[in-house]
Amino acid sequence: MDNHPDEATIDAVGRLTEALETTERARGHLYSFHQLTGTADLQLGDAVEQLRKAGHAELADEIDREIVGRNVITGRWTFQVVEEYDDTYWSAFRDTERRVRDLLAGGSRHLHEANMKEERRTHGHPHHTAEPGQSV
Repeated sequence: MDNHPDEATIDAVGRLTEALETTERARGHLYSFHQLTGTADLQLGDAVEQLRKAGHAELADEIDREIVGRNVITGRWTFQVVEEYDDTYWSAFRDTERRVRDLLAGGSRHLHEANMKEERRTHGHPHHTAEPGQSV
């Protein structure tokens, strides 16, 4: 592997990494969905208890039976959706992106951004060093 990939390769690998970053964001939203749904279920359980205490046992029993602890997708709670997403899609995507970077870019990440940083930084300025720990 050439240590200096051509611009087309840098762009292609960068686009793949960008797609992975979007997937990471989607995964974060999936975890938010998981946590928010779990919180809502616990709040619903509290509401059911309050309805019971307020003398609405029949209605509380119906909500408890029909909604509390209900699957969000057939056969699955949100943790199972997250786990299946991770196991089926996210981990395969990450592995593929890493393999392509290793093959085409010597494992380097964000080559496009690194090139852009080099072009845009002010050489000799203490807050524009190329790497952490470098002096002017």
